[in-house]
Amino acid sequence: MVEMSRNPRILIVTPEITYLPDGMGNLAGKMSAKAGGMADVSASLVQALHSLGADVHVALPHYRRMFHVETAQLVADELRKYKSHLPDERIHLAEDRCFYYRDTVYSRGDGNVKLALAFQREVINNIIPRVQPDLIHCNDWMTGLIPAAARREGIPCLFTVHNIHTQKLTLAQVEDAGIDGAEFWMNLYYSYPPYNYEESRNNNLVDLQASGCFAAHFINTVSPTFLTEIVNGWHSFIPDSIRNEIRNKFNAGCAAGILNAPDPADNPLTDDKIPFKYGPENHVEMKRQNKLALQHALGLEEDPDKALFFWPSRLDPVQKGPQLLTDITFRFLDKHPDAQLAIIANGPYQQPFWDIQTFHGIPERLAVHNFDGRLSQLGFAGSDFTLMPSLFEPCGLPQMQAPIYGSLAVAHNTGGLHDTVEMLDVGASKGNGFIFDTYDSNGLFWAMDKAMDFFHEPQDVRAREISRIMSESLRRFNHEACAREYIKLYEKMLDRPLVKKDTHN
Repeated sequence: MVEMSRNPRILIVTPEITYLPDGMGNLAGKMSAKAGGMADVSASLVQALHSLGADVHVALPHYRRMFHVETAQLVADELRKYKSHLPDERIHLAEDRCFYYRDTVYSRGDGNVKLALAFQREVINNIIPRVQPDLIHCNDWMTGLIPAAARREGIPCLFTVHNIHTQKLTLAQVEDAGIDGAEFWMNLYYSYPPYNYEESRNNNLVDLQASGCFAAHFINTVSPTFLTEIVNGWHSFIPDSIRNEIRNKFNAGCAAGILNAPDPADNPLTDDKIPFKYGPENHVEMKRQNKLALQHALGLEEDPDKALFFWPSRLDPVQKGPQLLTDITFRFLDKHPDAQLAIIANGPYQQPFWDIQTFHGIPERLAVHNFDGRLSQLGFAGSDFTLMPSLFEPCGLPQMQAPIYGSLAVAHNTGGLHDTVEMLDVGASKGNGFIFDTYDSNGLFWAMDKAMDFFHEPQDVRAREISRIMSESLRRFNHEACAREYIKLYEKMLDRPLVKKDTHN
């Protein structure tokens, strides 16, 4: 029975996190392991909960190498402190040798299944019994067994779907990894309806992402519109198992969409990766200087009066739509002599841009460069427009980063892009970018034309609108806003506040 006199205890289970706040544990400042947006969301949520005074705990793999911890170099007292689980310790590390010497969060191929099983074994067998949480928050397929174990113990569980990717394995594999699946096998999602435990153990594959959705008490995707698209049957790549379980939760009133947010470091006032820092008030001249720096770095014609379009995402033709851009690149540049295009991204579709540049002899107008973190930040700071013509987008971050830097997004009207990009209306002074509905090269061409119309507005009009958009984006796209939505969801699930108000006079 939950002790109602104390604050509810929240356990966040995540395979990656960007940072942990001071006061969370012995080595909080050292713990950073990031592969994508999940790490940022997890970190911001923990920070917000910790600042609020909530009883928040975190379970994550013990990535010793990524945490820059070498236990062989610790003296005895340090080693005892490092290994201790103090009563007020809030960081709970899943111990297994498969985590200790890794350089990255995820592996190529089947190695991720081994990592996921080791992580979940430690969470289910050791961390949950030690923490005794009132609510568990799991993230993606690598935690997909935990909601089933939590439901068996009557612990409310939130499951966040960051990506649609999943893995399948048998109960035998689960149990061989040290997890007693027989205790909660009936709460998992199988390839076909199970007859009984024995019949299903060796051959009936468990879908980890679908199991997380099936067993959790509440789920969320990382944008409201992507959730609606899944429920309405959009996007044929989504497996029926995952779609049906998300749809069931949605129809039961147990699903939500909560937007991710950019890293707090993505702010041109403080970004140490850009040469000229600026804010909404002084962006005009500083963006011109950053544009010149970007043009110089990429070998483009150095002219701050050129309209510069920036491609920030991996060149993946399945999702990101680079083929829409290659179809129109030369035609667009030919129509607009004062436009340039900067590709700073890796991916299978990089070569067609090289071919266009070489065939037409336009290196001063079209630049192609491998992804580089510092150069990518300069891309936001030096560009006028950021291209996001994705076929689908569970959330997306570049279209939120870009307007903070005064680079307006040109985006396809889908998923998280729909939730974050509104068509610019200069007359009404509203909107923050250029969005097109039809997913083809003509739709993208139309939106880029609209961007050029804005670029040719009088300078004072452009400056006014960009200043407004930068200010609005800083207020709207941040981790505090994201964390508030998760906190509301926790309190809805628990039917009580996370922090008990002091009733003493």
